[in-house]
Amino acid sequence: MAVERVLPTDVAGELLELTRELATKEVAPRAAEGEATGRFPRELFRTLGEAGLLGLPYPEEYGGGGQPYEVYLQVVEELAAAWLTVGLGVSVHTLSCFPIAEFGSSEQRGSLLPDMIGGELLGAYCLSEPQSGSDAAALRTRAVRDADGYVVDGVKAWTTHGGVADFYTLMARTGEEGARGISCLHLPADAEGLSFGTPERKMGMRSSPTAQVRLDGVRLPPEALIGREGEGFRIAMAALDGGRLGIAACAVGVAQAALDAATSYARERRQFGSRIADFQGIGFMLADMATQISAARALYLEAARLRDAGRPYSAQAAMAKLFASDVCMKVAVDAVQILGGYGYVEDFPVERYLREAKVLQIVEGTNQIQRLVISRSLTRD
Repeated sequence: MAVERVLPTDVAGELLELTRELATKEVAPRAAEGEATGRFPRELFRTLGEAGLLGLPYPEEYGGGGQPYEVYLQVVEELAAAWLTVGLGVSVHTLSCFPIAEFGSSEQRGSLLPDMIGGELLGAYCLSEPQSGSDAAALRTRAVRDADGYVVDGVKAWTTHGGVADFYTLMARTGEEGARGISCLHLPADAEGLSFGTPERKMGMRSSPTAQVRLDGVRLPPEALIGREGEGFRIAMAALDGGRLGIAACAVGVAQAALDAATSYARERRQFGSRIADFQGIGFMLADMATQISAARALYLEAARLRDAGRPYSAQAAMAKLFASDVCMKVAVDAVQILGGYGYVEDFPVERYLREAKVLQIVEGTNQIQRLVISRSLTRD
């Protein structure tokens, strides 16, 4: 079902139409086979890049789309509804570009950003480590300064696009223990000493590689530093605010796809002489699913509008990610229930939506961390 949207400009409307066309013709038809084979759809990201969809919220002067986050997130939602691997991949790429776009020097923006957001390159974001996931300030990867720049050693974990990205936005320790000793670095994929672990065998999103990033004496020049030394944790948290909105949009997209599949099935499936959609038990489930999805969409769009207006939105981003991913999980479970036995087999996509929904409650900060962010915002003096 096409979602009715109120968009800020005619250009935004044309952009959404282009996205829907690409999602319908290029993305969705490849999803089932891609997930079955586990093959990363790199060519689809090139197609999206050629269409200008890999740099939407960044300035036009650097090759970006110059679009507000409100529009960019709806593009992500449409792509995630077609195939989460692609929608979440666009969100991760956008997250990876944020530190250079927001905190980089004018030289870094001019030399790096056009290629990063121009459509040919794909990014990855390296924050989590094997022993520090939610406790990001406890990371151990270290970048030691010398006369030629930095020597980096350590291991990053749970890296989306690990091994297939063209560049990595890396958080590493350059100073004291804790948040104040962390810095942000730009890491090209061809850096000597950079290697990758075997991709994780995941419940869902099997075509999106998630792998360890291993750094063994990797040398980076001084200009690889983004912002100032010791500013990395603040950069990481600012990036995650926008990233959480990306995950919220992905969750709404997957939930909408699950609702559409369940509604279509309920219209066609007949039992006891009637469509099952006409049974109150099923109809009320569909009504609740649609209402929850609309509420989740409204929540992420409101947070996006705060961001676009330059106002604080960290708590709202956490609320949107928390609510939308929980809604996605519930909607996916209900979609499987509506399809019954057919919902449990791979002939229908809802079993995939259920497997994909779970990860959205974990990535970009677990939903327990989101509750912590929200509660602290409420009780802070």
